[in-house]
Amino acid sequence: MTLLLDVIIILLLFSLFGISHTLLASDKFKKMLAGTIGERIAFYRLFYNISSLIILYFLYVVAPKPDITIYNLYYPFDIIVYLLQLVSIAGFIWSARYIDLKEFLGANQVIRYINGNYNKNELDEKSELKIEGALKYCRHPVYLFSILFLLFRPSMDLFYLVFFIVMTIYFIVGSYYEERKLVDKYGDKYRTYQQNVARLIPKIY
Repeated sequence: MTLLLDVIIILLLFSLFGISHTLLASDKFKKMLAGTIGERIAFYRLFYNISSLIILYFLYVVAPKPDITIYNLYYPFDIIVYLLQLVSIAGFIWSARYIDLKEFLGANQVIRYINGNYNKNELDEKSELKIEGALKYCRHPVYLFSILFLLFRPSMDLFYLVFFIVMTIYFIVGSYYEERKLVDKYGDKYRTYQQNVARLIPKIY
């Protein structure tokens, strides 16, 4: 019974994080916030990113850690998994090259606000549709390589397995919500992109 309760608590903690994280990233919430605080929404993305990391770390620390090992790989299989993890990190870096990281993190918005040229209609991000690098093969390569990085572990316990499942679902569901915003923003150009490029798993033909 204690084990089941631990699993339920882990599921609830990280599910609530995923749901709130998605809702707070929605254009509907940002527009409501912009109507209240005006151009100061320029600080929102930076605050959102920092607070999300702090909350995620806090949940990771306080979540129950059932003492159950799912598997524990030994040499040479652990080395193979570590190499696959390195490949996923390389893929993540490759994908991030085609994203404006300063804009993504929220630094550019603060700089524009300080310089007096921030437009609150941009909400918390100014972006353009780029179909380059990894984005030519997968619409959400950052999500894909994040999932692979979390998956490739030489050891797996029950806590991490539940955490991995919840985070994978979060990335998948989050990609759908993100694409709603992208369709609203880029229209037919993004719809054509959706038809030709896979969401998460690249087409092999």
